[in-house]
Amino acid sequence: MSPTNVVGPSVKQTPVAFKHPLDPLTPDEITAASLAIRHYVAEKPDVKAIKFITLYLLPPPKKAVLAHLGIPTSAGAKPETPVLIVRRAESDFLDVTTGNSYNTTLSYRDSKWQVDTFEKLPEALHAQISPEELVAAEEVVRKDPVVQKLAAAVGVAPHQICCDGWTIGYDERFPKQRRVQQALAFARFSDHDNIYAHPLDFIPVVDTNTNQIIHIDFPPTYKKTPNGPTLSASFTAPPVLSDAEKALAHSGRDRIHPPLPGQNFLPDLMAQDNKNFKLRDDIKPLHILQPEGVSFKMDGHELEWQNWKMHISFTQREGIALSTITYNDHGEIRPIIYRLSLAEMVVPYGAPEYPHHRKFAFDTGEYGMGTMANELSLGCDCLGQIHYLPGAYVSNNGTPAIIKNVICIHEEDSGVLWKHTDYRPGGRSQTVRRRRLVVSMVCTLANYGASFTNPSFSKVLHLHPTEYIWNYHFYQDGSIEFEIRLTGILNVYVADKDETSPYGTVVAPGINAQYHQHLFSVRIDPMIDGLYNSVVESDIISLPDAPTGSPANFAGNAFISKETVLTTEVGRQFDWAKERRWKIVNSARKHHASGKNVGYSISMKGGATPMMARPDSWAAKRAAFVTNALWVCRDVEGPKGSRMWPSGKYVPQTRVEPEDSLGKWAEGKQNIEDEDILIFLTVGMHFVD
Repeated sequence: MSPTNVVGPSVKQTPVAFKHPLDPLTPDEITAASLAIRHYVAEKPDVKAIKFITLYLLPPPKKAVLAHLGIPTSAGAKPETPVLIVRRAESDFLDVTTGNSYNTTLSYRDSKWQVDTFEKLPEALHAQISPEELVAAEEVVRKDPVVQKLAAAVGVAPHQICCDGWTIGYDERFPKQRRVQQALAFARFSDHDNIYAHPLDFIPVVDTNTNQIIHIDFPPTYKKTPNGPTLSASFTAPPVLSDAEKALAHSGRDRIHPPLPGQNFLPDLMAQDNKNFKLRDDIKPLHILQPEGVSFKMDGHELEWQNWKMHISFTQREGIALSTITYNDHGEIRPIIYRLSLAEMVVPYGAPEYPHHRKFAFDTGEYGMGTMANELSLGCDCLGQIHYLPGAYVSNNGTPAIIKNVICIHEEDSGVLWKHTDYRPGGRSQTVRRRRLVVSMVCTLANYGASFTNPSFSKVLHLHPTEYIWNYHFYQDGSIEFEIRLTGILNVYVADKDETSPYGTVVAPGINAQYHQHLFSVRIDPMIDGLYNSVVESDIISLPDAPTGSPANFAGNAFISKETVLTTEVGRQFDWAKERRWKIVNSARKHHASGKNVGYSISMKGGATPMMARPDSWAAKRAAFVTNALWVCRDVEGPKGSRMWPSGKYVPQTRVEPEDSLGKWAEGKQNIEDEDILIFLTVGMHFVD
């Protein structure tokens, strides 16, 4: 469901205090802070009409938060003395008359929000695309007379034109300073008709600030030849900018009509398409009841369950951020993670011909998971006894957009936690059921939707095409699991008659689903028994220099775990042959039995996925985080917080790896042993349908 806008300029009394220093900005705070920015820029003659893109909490320093909560920063130490925490915020906005972008920070002082810094951004930097801009792109495309003429030529009326707005990705034909979207065009022949069943054969390019079509691309097609598929155009590179007629001629093919069959997914429309269609009626109801209530407790955004305690926050960019995660170990509060979230993701497509080669969306950095989050409904998105948290982000006019039930929290049975049977006569058995806590969100990005569940450090990935479902799972044995599910509908392009592309699959007559990947960067800010941690790389190898028959390995069966402490900022590859894994440890505390450093193991074998684009490709340049399965760097806190974004803070239309990004941080080669570190995990999957 779409978010509800809070309208009107009135501002309620903004609270001076907060329950938790990491509580997200409330709707009233968003309204008050945006109004403060408007008042400030009103005195700037070079800023005319502003359009808000982001407005979010600027978190306090890490040690200040931990002191406020009474959490020690090192093993065996006492919490530091609390200091004054000032509520702060950060915002990106545009001047729609000039196209200039600005960043500002604010603080809540003297009972009101006040601007602290005001910065004009370089012309090549663009804040993420807002939901309103995506919607506006479709209206621009639908009303354009050239587009209407092109659509009419293939049997599509103006009111039937739809499009999914995407950032332009990488296209040097357009100046860096223009805020540009590519509009993947489709037809909708009736209310709620599946637009992805009717892809159109052209892709308009929209200037988001001026609301103008500035170019229209016609992708070439593949023709059957005795030597295999051959591209209708002379090369995969884009042609020079021209009018629509010349652009079509350059593609080397004729116009292609959109497929007409509905391929619908809504049951009532499926019944109209097929008289024999019916839903399954042979499954009995499954009731999930908790008559005594749930086992977790909520205090605002703070949750307690089965010795776990954490802060749960909605964020405009990441969707869910879990912070200050601790575990009560028989009365001792042990810090585990300072912050856990999905920091970035990229979806590189494999078709090399223009303009498909610019399809590699950064769904987190270019759009924001929070802005694309669904309002969840009981019985469909979530089952059982549910606690929901709302979310709010700034809309273009400065008012808060509110999503009421955006984060779902519930418990569920998760099979067997532990079991053993004494097989001897008269022996006894013991089985313990496993309960888990689920914190989840569902996001829809055009054809894709996702739901995330973030449990502990054991990382399990179950990926299916195309809505994003993020599930964070917390278990009674102290483990955490992050589950990513994909469902929805594939992104498609129209296929010519008898066309077979080597870079996709014809999933229905006239519909080609291009090969692509989904690659995610999960950010872990660990605090295992304190802020100062290390990462140990563990490889399982046969005993070296000990052949079968040797005194050390007579039967040839010996193998060991070879452990290496990572000492400087680095990116590391996953090695399936060595069953590679990593551990986050605290060298200041030892396990009571093994004597080894306490820590958590990272299990990501099922999700480790290499990027298939070449290392010097456009996609790899912009998304350098995909080149390694694990990255470790020092955390560096500045006036605007910690190191956060693997592909940089401002992602839309980047053409190289930004200086403030993960690959560049790792080049610093700072010490990461027994330091305040950050860990980024790269996981994903291939879509070869």
